Amino acid sequence: MTSAIRRLPHCDRVQAVILDWAGTAVDYGCMGPPAVFQQTFEKFGITVSTSDAREFMGLEKREHIRRLCALPQTAAQWCAAYGRDPDENDVAALYAQAEAMMVATIARHAEPIDGLLPFVDGLRRRDIKIGSCTGYTAPMMAVLAPAAAARGYRPDCVVCSSDVPAGRPLPWMCYQNAIGLQTFPLSAMIKIGDTVSDVQEGLNAGMWTVGLSQSGNEMGLPQERVAALPADDLKRRLADIEARLRQAGAHYVVAGIWECLGVVDDIQRRLEKGAHPLLAPGGAGKDTLCG
Repeated sequence: MTSAIRRLPHCDRVQAVILDWAGTAVDYGCMGPPAVFQQTFEKFGITVSTSDAREFMGLEKREHIRRLCALPQTAAQWCAAYGRDPDENDVAALYAQAEAMMVATIARHAEPIDGLLPFVDGLRRRDIKIGSCTGYTAPMMAVLAPAAAARGYRPDCVVCSSDVPAGRPLPWMCYQNAIGLQTFPLSAMIKIGDTVSDVQEGLNAGMWTVGLSQSGNEMGLPQERVAALPADDLKRRLADIEARLRQAGAHYVVAGIWECLGVVDDIQRRLEKGAHPLLAPGGAGKDTLCG
């Protein structure tokens, strides 16, 4: 094991943090995209449930639509309405509708999640660069990024799914962030996101990976509704989400971005001791941070 560590490129300090957008940095509960997908399919006479719309969140939006079309319940409705299964032409038509609607509505979901701006300030004070990646496309980010900047959030690098050959769970957006930020090795970078595909993307890139259980798509509720949940219900939901993110391989799982500065400092301590994300066990939670 020791010889394996010595063969891996190593840096003893955190170089950069890569943040997802909706449900991680902005748009508590990731409320914008699922509604757009539902409304898009409604225009074609197809009903998509909220849970189905959320199932593939984090993927590139065209792929998200492709996966929705492949669901048995969606395909059955499409066949009943059009006499055949949905094909790539239908995916293209749905995507064109969804992109236009997303661009029109996305600025309404640009409010930073509580704790984001203090987290960013903490990274700046630690001289850690801030990247970002998303399943949104360039036309969508052309609306969202300026709206977020007006509210105080300006990452050093923005990479979207249309900037690379393929989106999550492939690591290309993380690699593009590393190039844009000029950071190396990737083992000194941290990927933070609220979906299983975020976790898979970070792991595939060879980064430390943090899953968020409360603020994002997996919980799927706005902040005021989360606050109104009975304590036992919230605890149960969080436990289920944490289990899914740990099963996906997340090195850490915490509630939201407001808890992530301590995770960054913990990873810093681990790097100083020679730890590497490819050799570190996944599934660590906030109760098992290294001292």
